[in-house]
Amino acid sequence: MSGRYYYAFFERFSRAYARHPSLSKVLVVSTVSGGGLVAYYNVGDSTRVAHADAGLVGPPKKKVVVLGTGWAATSFLKGLKSTSYDVEVVSPRNYFAFTPLLPSVTNGTVEARSIVEPIRNIVNKKGPHCEFREAECYKIDAHNKKIHCRTTQASSLRGNEEFTVDYDYLVIAVGARANTFNTPGVEENAHFLKEVEDAQKIRRSVIDCFERASLPCVSEEERKRLLHFVVVGGGPTGVEFAAELHDFVHEDLAYLYPTLRSYVKITLLEAGDHILSMFDKRITAFAEEKFQRDEINVKTGSMVVKVSDKEISTKERVTGHVVSVPYGMVVWSTGIGTRPFVMDFMKQVGQTNRRALATDEWLRVEGTDSIYALGDCATINQRRVMEDVSAIFSKADKSGSGMLKLEDAREVVKDICERYPQVELYLKMNKMKDFADLLKNAEGVKSTELDIEMFKKALSAVDSKMKFLPATAQVAAQQGTYLANCFNRMEECEKNPEGPLRFRGTGRHRFHPFQYKHLGQFAPLGGEQTAAQLPGDWVSIGHSSQWLWYSIYASKQVSWRTRMLVISDWGRRFIFGRDSSRI
Repeated sequence: MSGRYYYAFFERFSRAYARHPSLSKVLVVSTVSGGGLVAYYNVGDSTRVAHADAGLVGPPKKKVVVLGTGWAATSFLKGLKSTSYDVEVVSPRNYFAFTPLLPSVTNGTVEARSIVEPIRNIVNKKGPHCEFREAECYKIDAHNKKIHCRTTQASSLRGNEEFTVDYDYLVIAVGARANTFNTPGVEENAHFLKEVEDAQKIRRSVIDCFERASLPCVSEEERKRLLHFVVVGGGPTGVEFAAELHDFVHEDLAYLYPTLRSYVKITLLEAGDHILSMFDKRITAFAEEKFQRDEINVKTGSMVVKVSDKEISTKERVTGHVVSVPYGMVVWSTGIGTRPFVMDFMKQVGQTNRRALATDEWLRVEGTDSIYALGDCATINQRRVMEDVSAIFSKADKSGSGMLKLEDAREVVKDICERYPQVELYLKMNKMKDFADLLKNAEGVKSTELDIEMFKKALSAVDSKMKFLPATAQVAAQQGTYLANCFNRMEECEKNPEGPLRFRGTGRHRFHPFQYKHLGQFAPLGGEQTAAQLPGDWVSIGHSSQWLWYSIYASKQVSWRTRMLVISDWGRRFIFGRDSSRI
């Protein structure tokens, strides 16, 4: 019996060791007088002693609650290396989705399973101090540091049960929902393209339209209506979906439904003057020309005013007339809106009449001290130079003479540019070498010394170059990585702040503020052609850019599993074409 007992103990210990390699850090476990148990753990460079009888344990860990499993939340989790926190992830979605490939899921180029990674694969690698709860947060109680959640499982599994979670730090990274601009009928009749489920519904709807149109009992007019696909929104997602749909129809469905090819029509509606307006003008022009060649009907200056179950109505900006056209499927891709519980929280912290949560440059929600927001649900409220211009002048004028020498200004220019990035943008836009040039070129400045009024005049135009960050996966991922690095160095930076000077107050800020580094953007245009706009005003359009797109999107997958699945899906499509089954 004793041998069997020790064998069972050894087996259990082996399994525990396999799950938690950190057990190798246990150096000594011994019994001391009185029956107490002493364990020595090698944690970093220090040794911690836990005495079971006396109850001597390390300091309690701070509780970090993360809401969401999107780009921002996943980047934060992957980047968080410190074991000084207990982490709890709460989200109604138990996976991370590589959203830039959602348009490819709508036509079967990539399978839905290939772009999702179970969040528990990421959470479990963090060890026992990190847990996941599949639930949705419906209320944030900032005063008591609690979040109120409800389960999202089906009612047959005893769903809709509620619970609360305490936190010391809260990271809100819940993304955003589709913005309908209160247009009648959109919510009921249009498809969105924000989630994996949306892409799967669109894929089924496209096949449904073709199968319905192929029936002999369907009239010519009804056939034309069923095969008219309308895409609302000329941004990257709308343009890419229109291009993917065109390829799906002409490369695959046209051979499966040869009699229906002439009935297919794709219309792209854009309220502005051009599609892809956030890209270089060369890309915009090429995209519009290519869509014209591909017979994708691009209608600019068309604002959707109503969507019924069979017709979509638009108001033409040029004529002012309202035009209604029949459709078979509408995909709505025109912007993002705030989630309801985030709107309630914004009211709680005094942020009303805003489109997203306002944070400071360190991603902390304004009006709070322990809540952070990142990704599509938040926007950085960059501080204006003119709000602090007097404080900046006083900090630079070390002598207190009321006159600022250019040499003195140079000593704080690095801190000014880091704290107020619009200064650096203004210098680049006006082709100035440094901050001294900005002061010298100010109207009325004729000497190497400035008073406060001259200093204000020199900086008066700087705030005009302030920019809001786009709501993209690239921004969200960088914010998650940045915040994780801040948490990793929290204790160290409390003692030795590393950020820029506090112009209002003494000392330095604890961390460097978040700075977004634009790495470029892509716009797949169909036909194995992609437009790429990379840093340095470098623009590339064509097949070579498509292969660059393939390589970068494959490398950005969060695991080797999804990376191999996506690459194999692309290979399958090249060889066998897209799958048109309705599953």
